[in-house]
Amino acid sequence: MSLELQITDLVVGEGKEAVKGALITTQYVGTLVDGTEFDSSYRRGKPFQCVIGTGRVIKGWDQGLMGMRVGGKRKLFVPAHLAYGDRQVGAHIQPNSDLIFEIELLEVLTRDE
Repeated sequence: MSLELQITDLVVGEGKEAVKGALITTQYVGTLVDGTEFDSSYRRGKPFQCVIGTGRVIKGWDQGLMGMRVGGKRKLFVPAHLAYGDRQVGAHIQPNSDLIFEIELLEVLTRDE
């Protein structure tokens, strides 16, 4: 088992780059290592927005989405210590769970826009 964040670009985007402090809009699916889906913005029918690089989302997202470009798709293997650590989250995420996300970057907004 790896304790490192693993980043795999499935599609390399051509658009604007995700930088610290940017408001990003994503679509994603989150699964456990065994393939159990625990969250999906697609299923909710609404993209997920967050500010990146400032500790407002799990560390695996803060670190794993930096430098990603709009139009890109990225798979993140997020070890537990960069996810929710020893906390249980909802019904599916047990303490010390490694998580896998497939994330599509739709938009990046920076403060100067």
